[in-house]
Amino acid sequence: VQLQASGGGLVQAGGSLRLSCAASGGTFSYYGMAWFRQTPGKEREFIAAISWSGGATTYADSVRGRFTISRDNAKSTVYLQMNSLKPEDTAVYYCAAAPDGGSWRRPSNEYDFWGQGTQVTVSS
Repeated sequence: VQLQASGGGLVQAGGSLRLSCAASGGTFSYYGMAWFRQTPGKEREFIAAISWSGGATTYADSVRGRFTISRDNAKSTVYLQMNSLKPEDTAVYYCAAAPDGGSWRRPSNEYDFWGQGTQVTVSS
């Protein structure tokens, strides 16, 4: 599976962005999908995950209530709607795919496929 993330950019604090991650080359509906983020010198941080059907989601405490993960299996795309953005949300955001279809929180090394990352910058 190849993943292509997009939608990042520069936004003021309190604003919103929607990230997209388009998949190709596999059966998208089999995969559990997730978003991570990373800042320089830090480990990749789990943000959110969604099950193969979209019926189950998991969020990091730092984004719960502000971010929403969703997917459209017909379009082979997973989304991350980010509202009430804060400067500390500034990072490169990555999408990832796990072939077991689950939505539970897991370490980054348990995901088999990764997108290339998209930069999100939140100004104060």
